[in-house]
Amino acid sequence: MTSSDRTAWDAIVVGGGHNGLVCAGLLVKSGRKVLVLEAASEAGGPARTEEFFPGFRVSTAHALNRLHPDVVRALELEKHGLDLSGSTPTPNPSPHGGGGLGGVGTSNPVETARTESPSPLRGRVRGGGIFAPSIALSHDGNPLVLHGAYGEALTGATASEQAAWKNLRAQLLRYAGVLKPFLSRRPPELGGGSFGDMAALGQAALAVKRLGREDMRDFLRVLLMNVHDLLDEQLTDDRLKGLLAFDAVLGSHLGPRSPTSLLGLYYRLTGEIGGAPGAQIVPRGGMGAMAAALRSAAERAGAAIRTDAIVSKILVENGRAVGIALANEEVIRADKIVSAINPAPTFLALVGAPHLDTGFVRKVKNIRMKGAVAKLHLALDGVPGFAAVEQADLHGRLVIAPSADHVERAFNPAKYGEFSPEPVMEITLPSLADPALAPAGGCVLSANVQYAPYALKEGWDAGKPKFLAAVMAQLEAYTPGIGGLVRHAELLTPADIEARYRMPGGHWHHGELQADQMLFSRPVSGWSGYDTPIEGLFLAGAGSHPGGGISGAPGMNAAKRVMERR
Repeated sequence: MTSSDRTAWDAIVVGGGHNGLVCAGLLVKSGRKVLVLEAASEAGGPARTEEFFPGFRVSTAHALNRLHPDVVRALELEKHGLDLSGSTPTPNPSPHGGGGLGGVGTSNPVETARTESPSPLRGRVRGGGIFAPSIALSHDGNPLVLHGAYGEALTGATASEQAAWKNLRAQLLRYAGVLKPFLSRRPPELGGGSFGDMAALGQAALAVKRLGREDMRDFLRVLLMNVHDLLDEQLTDDRLKGLLAFDAVLGSHLGPRSPTSLLGLYYRLTGEIGGAPGAQIVPRGGMGAMAAALRSAAERAGAAIRTDAIVSKILVENGRAVGIALANEEVIRADKIVSAINPAPTFLALVGAPHLDTGFVRKVKNIRMKGAVAKLHLALDGVPGFAAVEQADLHGRLVIAPSADHVERAFNPAKYGEFSPEPVMEITLPSLADPALAPAGGCVLSANVQYAPYALKEGWDAGKPKFLAAVMAQLEAYTPGIGGLVRHAELLTPADIEARYRMPGGHWHHGELQADQMLFSRPVSGWSGYDTPIEGLFLAGAGSHPGGGISGAPGMNAAKRVMERR
């Protein structure tokens, strides 16, 4: 091996996805010299914009998902081109219907800064507002629409259902508010923790008590409940129940009737945009603009970023991480190593089992991380039409999940390594918000399709054409004529996502977000606070607390932990 003379690095960050860039940017702002090593030719991970057909470009992460406001402020991302004022839909360029639609994000796992002034974004709802609506499509052409910050206004439902949703939404936001502080900080240790850990747990208990006796009892009753039962208790409209059930299980190997599936909906609602809980928005320029802003912020602060730099080994001496070795045999040493990639390859491949306790290795091997979501990109000759969906609402996302029972039926085959003939999905048309993503007259459709089991029984070589046919048939039922517009289709199965983004299992959370793999047990019990059994080695990716989605919270929290470990 050739040894680099760059011994002055304070930290090396392995992985240039959004969490790695956040961590690097914050560390250099604290006065440290930081090197980021990214295996791909471009930083940004799934958020980077890529061409999938000549003239058609898209980001696999089609949603600005949970970007932490503290990250935006600390890295001054707006100065680096990130515009969160919302993408303005373009006029309908095609007789096929439709209007402007951008890629949509979910809420952020954040605790709003107490010193932050009220945002001008707060409270703007309905058709041209900056918050992206959620449209529940239906076979009969009567969509239901959640406007504003995740349903501040609901249209397409009866007055009684609107009232029921208003009450349920308020309840969900209250309960999500109890969990919210946990997601934006290092999880407290249970038993033997510091005074700060005990104080955090005490604050959480106090927050539950402040709900009031009735709400406190109900919070404890429903916390680990399945989302299907809660929706049946309070709602009657199948379209609304289908949309909420879909959102609760999106990205996980769970169905609406699975125990603890309600946690997914709480996780979604712990975030905010512009101070509005649960809000969704698309930055101007799409997800690629967000990734570019993160890289710009890190580099201008002083971070060095090397792409096409494949790390083959984390060097460990006397139980401490001291550097890395690249695939080209170059060795680079540093005081601290931060892994912003998946925990499993970090420990099992880069560190190696001989440096780790067998019990710890066993826990890492047992992390559940087999993805269940495929990504569809369509290059279209025009904008597809959606019956009865107003043009002003099309800058949101369109969800095909007719009922909670339909979502459950779509999940059932995945338990046995098969896909549903009627998959559920969320659809965006990002080129309507950013025309540069498609040639004149063209349109990009991007969809998350669930469920697509990572370990398909018949194998994806044989199964992919069949699954694509099922997806297109489902689209055709809701957007008649779309098949005639398709110039090219790219379907990324979880196995494809794994190969393209070095993401084991193709799981965008780098591990299931379920009760036994969250908070104190993420990535594994005993090691949830970004530290690892190897001194000087830290975790900063989605596989660590609080989990996946485009939040930057793992990278931010990890940077704070590195700063504490002088």
